[in-house]
Formats: sequence, structure tokens, C-alpha cells
Amino acid sequence: MTDILRSEIQEKIKNGDYNCEKELTLSVISGKWKVVILWHLGVEGAHRFSDLQRLFPKISHKMLTNQLRELMEDGIVHREVYPEVPPKVEYSMTEVGMTLLPIVEMMYEWGKQRIETFKEAKKNNML
Repeated sequence: MTDILRSEIQEKIKNGDYNCEKELTLSVISGKWKVVILWHLGVEGAHRFSDLQRLFPKISHKMLTNQLRELMEDGIVHREVYPEVPPKVEYSMTEVGMTLLPIVEMMYEWGKQRIETFKEAKKNNML
């Protein structure tokens, strides 16, 4: 699998417009739904488009399509079309995408702990 990136990101790298590696990482995973998409694909495995829509009932068809497209263009997610009638399409993490999973899981754990802190503070009338 080649390491591909969206042309806009490639252009920024070429022009030296990124100040640090963290900025590149954030540009690849930023997007309202990307991190949770990556978590589900990385932890649960391949999903069909309709499965992803069911996981995120508030996401529009267009938004999910755009988020998946960007992840594919960045070499993070793979789209497999099976020659069946009706067509079957599955999305899965690439090898490169799987290298992001520890980061996504750390974000999940941090968020989980932070929510617990807020709940505890509210319970103790500290919020």
C-alpha cells in the first residue's frame, strides 16, 4: 500500500507550510466524525457504509461520504467493492491507518477519564 495523501496536504508539505509533525497528524484525522470512524474500523473491523450510518444516526450521507473519501485519499481507509448483486462495499483500515489506532485509543481513554471527572465534580456540586 502506498502512502498517499490528499493533494492539499501534499502541497502544504511540499511548500513547507506545516510547522510540525503534529499539525500533519491533526490535518489527517481532523473532521467531526473521522476519529470515531477510525475507532470503529480499527477496533471492530470492516464495516459497510450502511453499518457506519447506523452507528452515527446524526451524520448525513454526504458528510459520511466526504469523511470516508478523505480518509481513503490519505491512505488511512480502504474501500473494497465486491462483485455481487446488489454490490457490496466494505471499508476497512489500511496498514498505515492501523498505526493511528493507538492514538485514537489514547484519545478515547483520555475522554472517558475526563467525562468521569466532570460527572464526579457535578455529583459533588463542584461544577
